[in-house]
Amino acid sequence: MQKQDVFADYREITETAEISVKMHGGRAKCLQRLIRLGLPVPKTLALSFPTVHAIAEGHLADTERMMAAFGEVPLVSVRPSSEDPDWGGPGAILNIGMNDARHAFLAETIGERAANALYLRFIQAYAIHVARLDPDMFEAEDLTDAAALRRALSDYEDETDETFPQDPARQLSEVLRSMARAWEGTTARLLRQARGAPADAGLGLVVQEMALGLGQPESGSGVIQFVDGKTGEKLIKGRYLSQSQSRDALAGQKEAIFLTRDPRGPSLEELCPEQFAALLEYGARCRTRLREEMQIEFTIDSGALSIIDAVRIPRNSRAEVRIAVDLAKDGIISREEALMRVEPRSLSELLHRQVDPDAPRDTLVEGIAASPGAARGVVVFSSAAAQARAAQGEACVLVRRETTPDDIRGMHAASAVLTERGGVTSHAAVIARGLGVPCIVGASGMTLSRKANQFTCPDGRIVREGDMVTVDGSSGAVLAGETPLVEAGLDDAFQTLLGWADEVRDIKVRANADTPADARTAERFKADGIGLCRTEHMFFEGDRLTVMREMIFADHTQDRQAALDQLLPMQRADFIALFEIMQGRPVCIRLFDPPLHEFLPNDREGLRELAEALDLPLSDVNRRVEALSEFNPMLGMRGVRLGVTIPEIYEMQARAIFEATIEASRKGDPVVPEIMIPLVSAKREVELVKTRIDAVAAAVRTETGVDFTYRLGVMVETPRAALRAGDIAAHCSFLSFGTNDLTQMTYGLSRDDAGRFMSQYVQQEVFPEDPFHILDAEGVGELLTIGSERGRAANPQVTLSICGEHGGNPESIAFCRTAGFHYVSCSPFRVPVARLSAAQYALRDAAAETP
Repeated sequence: MQKQDVFADYREITETAEISVKMHGGRAKCLQRLIRLGLPVPKTLALSFPTVHAIAEGHLADTERMMAAFGEVPLVSVRPSSEDPDWGGPGAILNIGMNDARHAFLAETIGERAANALYLRFIQAYAIHVARLDPDMFEAEDLTDAAALRRALSDYEDETDETFPQDPARQLSEVLRSMARAWEGTTARLLRQARGAPADAGLGLVVQEMALGLGQPESGSGVIQFVDGKTGEKLIKGRYLSQSQSRDALAGQKEAIFLTRDPRGPSLEELCPEQFAALLEYGARCRTRLREEMQIEFTIDSGALSIIDAVRIPRNSRAEVRIAVDLAKDGIISREEALMRVEPRSLSELLHRQVDPDAPRDTLVEGIAASPGAARGVVVFSSAAAQARAAQGEACVLVRRETTPDDIRGMHAASAVLTERGGVTSHAAVIARGLGVPCIVGASGMTLSRKANQFTCPDGRIVREGDMVTVDGSSGAVLAGETPLVEAGLDDAFQTLLGWADEVRDIKVRANADTPADARTAERFKADGIGLCRTEHMFFEGDRLTVMREMIFADHTQDRQAALDQLLPMQRADFIALFEIMQGRPVCIRLFDPPLHEFLPNDREGLRELAEALDLPLSDVNRRVEALSEFNPMLGMRGVRLGVTIPEIYEMQARAIFEATIEASRKGDPVVPEIMIPLVSAKREVELVKTRIDAVAAAVRTETGVDFTYRLGVMVETPRAALRAGDIAAHCSFLSFGTNDLTQMTYGLSRDDAGRFMSQYVQQEVFPEDPFHILDAEGVGELLTIGSERGRAANPQVTLSICGEHGGNPESIAFCRTAGFHYVSCSPFRVPVARLSAAQYALRDAAAETP
């Protein structure tokens, strides 16, 4: 060993030492905070990120000097200390310094069996993690067995051709080098990058004096926390195990005892009342001074209590919300900090049942997580089968190649939806999110056989109709059988947090709601109104579909009008229900949008049933369906084009809206409906539709003798509408950007088919993210900026919003606030996420403006 290769760049962790998370990692900084709080932390040295990096490159630490800092016969442990504990790191190695002489001494002082356990545990860790030997060779059922210790020493010598190292300084040097190199290995780097760590993330190491936890009188180790990591409720939780080290008490040994008095068995509170009382006091001190709920790792060594480490309690989203709210209520943190502590997207977990994170998972197939939550049910392959199962009170999972509007009733009946094709804005995804139904789309790894009513999984397993599965819409995995679930967590803490969010956010959040049930969900989640009601979904209910098909097959205007007259009271009743549920809050109703062929069956059996219902020859039905077919229907006869060419449809809807407005206003708060024209690309389209709607409004006023007001606006979902927003805004009160179709048309991508290759595009960095999932701020965002600026210039009073599914994303909310939009609208179950996101951006802006 050359002297110039040896360095001693480390420091003892004391109250005043220069220790930082950025230089020494989170564990080192936390230990310093514990020391400052007066907790009995064993002597600890901290190695910085540059030091550990130098060790990985082959430089030698002055371990002789380091070990000397712990006395003449030191025993130490080494633990990782990365900047973020979620980034992982090498496992801790205990009892460094154990050798034959130290074993003989401890055998005399604490007993041979305890000494055997200390030595054998270190040999196992050193052999596996430092010498990289086969773990199976060093397994031992009883760590205290002298024969097992002798066998381990012999096996080490046989495998390495040298005796087990006896010099404590050399042991520490090899441990430090092994842990440093493990951190910088390719596999470890890729794993932590997948967890969000930068490529050059550093690792610190802490070398800590051992508190043995073995020997007499009472010795052992345990872990204690003061809230439940699943609910956030206050309780004392953990385990203690006599004659143990580190976190052995949590490993499931039967000998582990409770912490508090418990009728089921002995407890630490009874065994060591003084130490237990000290732990309670330390926990309260950590909560108040560290402003966090901590899990404390402790050791009792011959009756002396030591605090080995403390980490932020592992928690799910429900507990995160409860902990943040309780800390704020107790005055430990501010309400603003409580709001900033909760990740908005994590709220989705509270709105739906989730797969129990502790449950075993047998994955059948994976796809795109399109609608969060989890549900169990038997597999069905048609909407009719889903409705039949639901009628019998049986939960089911609807599996389709891709869904169409025909499947809406089946989606209502199903507990979850799985499709072979599609992306995050496909029909199945959008409808499922609106319904709050777990959904996985784009599961291209499975092979669906509709004829055989089964699908084949990537591993060859076959799932047949009637088989039980669990759909995890939050992760995108379909699991075999009935996997245990955790119920939704809409408790008082959730409501409190979002109430605080509403006090600070500066942009409104509406919900996309198509039915009274959707509106009730929106109201339950405190939406500021309805930003998008897709009226066509109302036509798929029961008898309405038949009447709608009669209208489509009508040969003359008067016949078409007769069918629409039947639909009018149905639409009016729906709108009355929406207005009453929203209680005076704005409701934006999009006029009929989809191509007419979506209301027609596409299989032989459905066509035959339609012919019977309409009393027409099957050949006539086939001809009419073929006549309505288009090469690209999503860019064909739909939206405002239907309103211009078949004006009776929009006139019927306008009348239904106005009559519902009068009726709902009589019963409650005044209603000012917002009527939105879809798929506009030219000013003249708006002029034509506006003229007819104004005429209907005048007629209703004359017929009823009741005055009312309404607002007319445009759904901007074509690039041309965004570019010509100035012309369009002059004729309307609001512009609502439909970013689903706008993204589709801007990219020239089918939102239903992009899922087939989008993951590869993101992996190869063609797109930074799926543009149907995260708003493309550069391309689509520029169209939004142009449209909003030109629209506002032509009409300073115009209201601007987003009503596509992007509206629930935090990134989109940030964009909309910057662009001066008035509100965002998203699926009802994403409203809480949007409310919290909006509050966080407002708080960040306020903090940035504070000198």
